[in-house]
Amino acid sequence: MTTARDLITATLKDCGAVGVGQTPSAEDANDALIRLNAMLAQWSRRRWLVYHLIDVVFPANGSLSYTIGTGGTINTPRPDQIEAAFFRQVVGVPGNQVDYPLTILNSREDYNLIALKALASFPECLFYDSGYPLGNVYIWPVPSSLYEVHLSIKAQLQSFPTLDTVLNLPPEYEEALRVNLAIRLRISYQLPPDPALNALAKVALNTIKNSNTQIPTLRMPSDLVRGGGYNIFSDQGN
Repeated sequence: MTTARDLITATLKDCGAVGVGQTPSAEDANDALIRLNAMLAQWSRRRWLVYHLIDVVFPANGSLSYTIGTGGTINTPRPDQIEAAFFRQVVGVPGNQVDYPLTILNSREDYNLIALKALASFPECLFYDSGYPLGNVYIWPVPSSLYEVHLSIKAQLQSFPTLDTVLNLPPEYEEALRVNLAIRLRISYQLPPDPALNALAKVALNTIKNSNTQIPTLRMPSDLVRGGGYNIFSDQGN
């Protein structure tokens, strides 16, 4: 089992900070651990570096918005964005409930164009305000307790609380972590760029990208498909 200490020792050798047969100092190992966790935090925000999405489910209760994040109404690590969403009618025969997609509004400006934000009816769209430390999920029209909401968000990549934490990621991540961390460590040790190391890092990231890429099927906007539709904005369609 590969630990953070094993990974960092190999990385320090790759970047030229530690020689063959040498052991990193405690200070060097801990500094590298900080940079490793910082790099993983960055990777967790890039869809193509995250190996799967998770389905976060919460019951609607008639609220205009729901907080999301650790300790929020939706108690899950705060996402940077919502990748997709749908709602489900919880009434009916178990296992035969119907799911309905929610259109994602990409900006506060779009959400502000909704004239009657407290309208309670059949939900159509979702806006995510990525506040910190808690974000806010707005669903419109406002759904009642007859529905539950499903959010697709990026899973959080593993972090390493200690040097003895065991690596728990798909196998292809180990090489990518090692060589990309080595590039960052060369900068911190004020060493010149290593073209061979840069090439290895690029190949390793491309391998992950090719494994994780999922391209949704292109769909026409509902207004164009149906030849019309209910307009959620007050100043359009006049």
